[in-house]
Amino acid sequence: MSTPTESSTDAVLTPDTAALDGLRLHYRVGGSGPPVVLLHGWPQTGHCWRHVAGPLAADHTVIVPDLRGYGASDKPTGGFDKRTMARDISSLVEHLGHERVAVVGHDRGGRIAHRWALDRPEQVTRLAVLDIAPSRATWQRMDGDLGTKYWHWLFHLQPDLPERLAGADVEGYLRYFLEKWTYAREGLEPSAIAEYVRAFSQPGALRCGFDDYRAHPVDSAHDEEDHAAGRRVTQPLLALWGADGVMGTTLPLLDMWREYADEVRGRAIERCGHFVPEERPAEVLEELRGFLAQGG
Repeated sequence: MSTPTESSTDAVLTPDTAALDGLRLHYRVGGSGPPVVLLHGWPQTGHCWRHVAGPLAADHTVIVPDLRGYGASDKPTGGFDKRTMARDISSLVEHLGHERVAVVGHDRGGRIAHRWALDRPEQVTRLAVLDIAPSRATWQRMDGDLGTKYWHWLFHLQPDLPERLAGADVEGYLRYFLEKWTYAREGLEPSAIAEYVRAFSQPGALRCGFDDYRAHPVDSAHDEEDHAAGRRVTQPLLALWGADGVMGTTLPLLDMWREYADEVRGRAIERCGHFVPEERPAEVLEELRGFLAQGG
């Protein structure tokens, strides 16, 4: 992996908590310049941006939240559809005094970013999605091959059982993904794995992570409504993915995004698996800086 030594993100970004309509969201913020929001996925927290956020804060105001139910944010018993989760981040941005922001999302965070761009196009200037395809298009292509690779989507949808099985060995379950889905198969840094295991060992954390997936029926209904109404992403969209990850080896990502967005560009990042911001942060930074510099 081309990960640098532990970045100085913690020294550059300041941690804080915002109370938003009864939900407390933990976030880090720092830097100056045009605002950009970085949204993490599963099974992670805002920590996944540690190699990207600090350098990006040199010329941007960088906002890195822990999503509803993740990390140090509250763990409610509902509200895990992507519309509600996007509304959380929209409220956070307004709380911080920003009217328009660029958004970067990895994994589940990319799905929230996609929904945010559709629901509040006046607030999102540019959209970058890392190692995901549009949810609706992915489900439409779900066959035996893709289902074998994305079995966890179906497992995480089940009530109660994932918590019981994964809860018996949180570290073992998370390590399966954090190691198997990296290009080198050596996993992420030990300190990063320890941080994610700590985060998902908190009461309610596993449930919330699985509820993110269990929101599929509501999310799907929203996606179908958008499709029927002809709503598309009108902002410039950058798609990046690991050339050696499930997405990069299975799905035609740029073609899929062009079904849902007007202006799409992107590329695969070589020698990279699923965890793009952690496996290849230098390449991600280069792509994001070029994309964000185009304004909006």
